[in-house]
Amino acid sequence: MSRGPDTPTPTDRWVRWRVMCIAFAGVSLLSGLNAGLVRLGVWAPVASTRVGELHGPVMVLGFMGTLISLERAQALRNPLAYLAPTLLGVGAVALLAGAPETLGKLLLLDGTIAFLAVAVALWVRAPLPLVAAQALAVLFAVCAAFGLLVADLPGMIPLLAAYLILTIASERAELAQLSMGPGAVRMLLTLTTVVGAGAGLSVVLPDAGSRVLGLGAVLVSVWLIRDDVGRRMIRSRGLRRFNAAALLAGNCWLAIAGVIWLVAGSVTQGGPYDAVIHCVFLGFGVSMIMAHAPIIFPAVIGRGLPYRAAMWIPLALLQCGLAVRTLGALSAAVHVYQVGGILTVVSMLAFAVTVGYSVVKR
Repeated sequence: MSRGPDTPTPTDRWVRWRVMCIAFAGVSLLSGLNAGLVRLGVWAPVASTRVGELHGPVMVLGFMGTLISLERAQALRNPLAYLAPTLLGVGAVALLAGAPETLGKLLLLDGTIAFLAVAVALWVRAPLPLVAAQALAVLFAVCAAFGLLVADLPGMIPLLAAYLILTIASERAELAQLSMGPGAVRMLLTLTTVVGAGAGLSVVLPDAGSRVLGLGAVLVSVWLIRDDVGRRMIRSRGLRRFNAAALLAGNCWLAIAGVIWLVAGSVTQGGPYDAVIHCVFLGFGVSMIMAHAPIIFPAVIGRGLPYRAAMWIPLALLQCGLAVRTLGALSAAVHVYQVGGILTVVSMLAFAVTVGYSVVKR
């Protein structure tokens, strides 16, 4: 039987599903930024203390987790794989909407477990060490999501950091295998061992584990600065230079976070805590999202995302804002810290608007 002109094809249906998941990630991003303003102690559209307390899980698992698991689900090309980003997105929205907190966190846990199943399925399809490192990274997200049910967020930060660091490091090793050389996978596995050992040890010996994790973070950043394409492409033009600048900036922020962990050990409050988590999740994580967006986003939604020179504006705002915020946090200069935080929020909103405009006007 032939399809009518308005009958969506299977491909169309899954593109729409992916767009829905991106919408969930967008809601998590906007709400997470609002929560960030609440935590800064400045004006926010929704001045809710409850929302402010959800800032971490919503941004890391709701926003970043949904986007990363969506990209992996697209790689697996199995409809069931989209359960992972859907559960993560729904869990974040449930938390924000005022559902019982345990329910929202259980949905996030279910989403990470589904994500782990996707990662294992990818490894079964291609049993390679690099794919195994990606699966191990997701395992840390599962442990962190479970830990959030029984413990406070600060104690779970090393597990969430390991998830993000290993995910991005393995992604870079996969995308730049030719330029990194034949030893890239071996180096990735060595550094995965250091980062993983530090994150795991931090659960029982917070100071020792945090310092090992810090060492791993510094080593990962040095490796990526030395061997990844950033140093070579920074002299290029257009998208290649933008990509290189975002990669190099992200790696530098990871190194700063690693140094803080090495010096301070376990940080769960105060300026060093604020600095280390935002260097990892904003400086490293969001810079890498900006770098990868023009490359990966088109494959996920089936529409092009052309590079525009305007993309430099949010990238520059992010780096300047995070530098100001980090200095303010470490020096206990509240107003400086607040100004830097506001700049980082503006940078992420500006990037979201730029991406949306580029997709529509491609």
